[in-house]
Amino acid sequence: MPFAIEVKNLKKSFGDLQAVQDASFNAEAGEVLSLLGPNGAGKSTTISMLSGLLAPTGGDASIMGHSITKEPEAAKSSLGVVPQDIALYPDLSARENLVFWGKMYGLRGAALKQRVDEVLEIIGLTDRQKDHIGKFSGGMKRRVNIGAALLHKPDVIIMDEPTVGIDPQSRRHILDNVKALNRQGMTVLYTTHYMEEAAELSDHIAIMDRGKVIAYGAHDQLIKMVGEETRIDLTLNTDGEKVLAAWKATQGVSQINSLDGKVTVLVDDSNRVLPHLFEEASKAGARITSVEIQEPNLETVFLHLTGRALRD
Repeated sequence: MPFAIEVKNLKKSFGDLQAVQDASFNAEAGEVLSLLGPNGAGKSTTISMLSGLLAPTGGDASIMGHSITKEPEAAKSSLGVVPQDIALYPDLSARENLVFWGKMYGLRGAALKQRVDEVLEIIGLTDRQKDHIGKFSGGMKRRVNIGAALLHKPDVIIMDEPTVGIDPQSRRHILDNVKALNRQGMTVLYTTHYMEEAAELSDHIAIMDRGKVIAYGAHDQLIKMVGEETRIDLTLNTDGEKVLAAWKATQGVSQINSLDGKVTVLVDDSNRVLPHLFEEASKAGARITSVEIQEPNLETVFLHLTGRALRD
């Protein structure tokens, strides 16, 4: 049985810019695969190729066994896409928007009405179906955006950063929708730069950075990549250049990243290394104002692989 999504050495260049470089990953039918990475990692370019909006520079991919380069129409017919930008008409109601997109998918008459009713129930907006989209919050618009992608009952749905810039309640609703769709057997490709979303939703995760897939596997497999390393988050009361230089030379420190006054350090033994960090800070005339020790997570993996925090 073919993979629901199979990506092989996919490439996309824009002049001298290599936006996606030899990306490879796959998803079996009925699983959630997350593309996790910071803004600019190549996630949206990758899914634009998978959905037929961009032609690959090299490599290939398939959706439900159909090549995106050799059988693009068949590949797209198996696919529903939730774009990052809202693709709705603000002067139409939620129901009217869904009816419009349903007709674009070829639905008509009683079948169209029934499917719109089902989708409104799925996205939790049956009671607001007659309201114009222009009156909706950002989170509600995104829910209708998801509904439009579900109308033709696709085998695979791609969601591009669907929770960016929305309120916590709508975000929770969207995450629960993803889980519910997956329980019904739908394959989901979910792009995000929120590691907690990838950890909660995914059967497998492909971590992207600067156009490359730098790690792929189940959550627990990825965490094992950092071994026994522990992450320590610290803040200093001053500019810490001298402190960071001393910390980098401290035995047991493998990675250091500094952003917006917060310093993240990967160490082999926090009990042994932490006193030395305090000592070096004191020598440099700085004071550590907060310390948080965390078990390894996906951001630790990203820092371990790239030397930068995922939020960069």
